[in-house]
Amino acid sequence: MPKFKIKKGDTVEVITGADKGKKGEVLQVLPAKGQVIVAGCKVAKKAIKPSDNNPKGGHDNKEMPMDISNVRKVEVA
Repeated sequence: MPKFKIKKGDTVEVITGADKGKKGEVLQVLPAKGQVIVAGCKVAKKAIKPSDNNPKGGHDNKEMPMDISNVRKVEVA
């Protein structure tokens, strides 16, 4: 399993793709896949079935994983 310099909680900037230029905090690192999940980037709408907790169902915005090579660590001043 490779080691990465980006860890959970780091602030990163997206350097390529639809969210290019956005900054956000790393929510999760998936080292086996070489991907990261960044808050507020690559957001997809997921359908939710009705359940006891959510009787109406509906949609939920969820951050999807992106390749770790598409982000760059940003130093917080």
